[in-house]
Amino acid sequence: MFPGINRIQYEKNNLTKTPVLCNRARNKTNENHLPFHPEFPGRAPSRALANSAILHYKEALKDFRAVVKRDPGNRDAKLKLAECEKLVRRLEFEKAIEVSDPPSAFESLDIDSIAVDASYDGVRLEKNEMTQEFIDDMIERFKNGKKIHRKYVFQIIKAVKDIVYAEPTMVEVGVEEGTRLTVCGDTHGQYFDLLEIFRLNGYPSETNAYLFNGDFVDRGSWSTEIALLLYAYKWLRPNRIFLNRGNHETDDMNKVYGFEGECKAKYNETTFKVFSESFSALPLATLIGNKYLVLHGGLFSDDNTTLDDIRKLNRHNQRQPGQQGLMMEMLWTDPQTQPGRGPSKRGVGLQFGPDVTKRFCEKNGLEAIIRSHEVRMEGYEVEHDGRCITVFSAPKYCDSTENKGAFIKIGPELKLEYQVFEAVPHPDIKPMAYAQSSLMSMM
Repeated sequence: MFPGINRIQYEKNNLTKTPVLCNRARNKTNENHLPFHPEFPGRAPSRALANSAILHYKEALKDFRAVVKRDPGNRDAKLKLAECEKLVRRLEFEKAIEVSDPPSAFESLDIDSIAVDASYDGVRLEKNEMTQEFIDDMIERFKNGKKIHRKYVFQIIKAVKDIVYAEPTMVEVGVEEGTRLTVCGDTHGQYFDLLEIFRLNGYPSETNAYLFNGDFVDRGSWSTEIALLLYAYKWLRPNRIFLNRGNHETDDMNKVYGFEGECKAKYNETTFKVFSESFSALPLATLIGNKYLVLHGGLFSDDNTTLDDIRKLNRHNQRQPGQQGLMMEMLWTDPQTQPGRGPSKRGVGLQFGPDVTKRFCEKNGLEAIIRSHEVRMEGYEVEHDGRCITVFSAPKYCDSTENKGAFIKIGPELKLEYQVFEAVPHPDIKPMAYAQSSLMSMM
């Protein structure tokens, strides 16, 4: 790790979750003017670190090469260069073999033929259907550091992939009399804090519905546990659990921030592949009572974008969001206090001001948008004159930020009730325990 560069540097004004590493340095294109780092012996690869943090690896590769050329004896820079070269080669290979409609990872799986050992001490799925008994047992197993059998992992993911694939890109729901819908923001692998939400607000049931607004995985070290629990409830109660895709339900993020490594460590590589396929099937937005649009990131580069554009978006033609377009903007954009639009501090997406939000809401007959994607110290924040609401449900984020978590309860009258909660203790496993350590040391 380069001295003076924090593992994750939060943007000071609003604690943006994606690392903000030397964007100013990144924007300098002349390699002869790489900035110095005062604590590093020689030229510090500030721009290389910035590009790596926002997954611009080819640009980072050029800068690391420039640093090594100027300082051939710099061992740390050589290690980073070698790792970056390896990653770029892998990405280029994956791109070369990529086809427009890749075969399903489930095609190579014969789930029915997988035998559950007689020694397995958990509740079993005797039929290919979810039960509350199985979920209750799974919750306790995960709390105690146990896993479920890989057959059940594959059954759960396959069932939910099929369910969400059939859902529209924008799911439209109401809140019936005698019920409520709770909107949760990022949970990021913080399993024990998810259980605290359920303890405070009740477990999912026919009268207690939930919408999880993306970023279930990465960073926290119980991402498989969260994903499997939410999926199990989605299978059991498909019309009472709703799941939006976040920017961390994507391959690029999962390969760096821990989920791929966690799947391989706890289960196997195939588990990650089928999770990835299921993530690409998730809806991108939920419209509640024709009043609140819930999506992970935020609004768009084009004022003419409407709810119908979201409805018509065929997400199945694009498994990963890419660097531009409607899907990318729904997953990546952020609000800003200034009017108009501005460049994103993340390097992906854009920022949108209160006037943009006002025009979008008025054009589409909405009261507000509800989004997540960023830490808020009180767990939530109402911005843009009440038209943009951010909710974040991972308290004490990454064990390094003293933020609270929050969730939003919505009844039949469609009024918003905010509930704030604190982090709870968890076993002594550090955040990003399964992340690519050599790459994370850049950040």
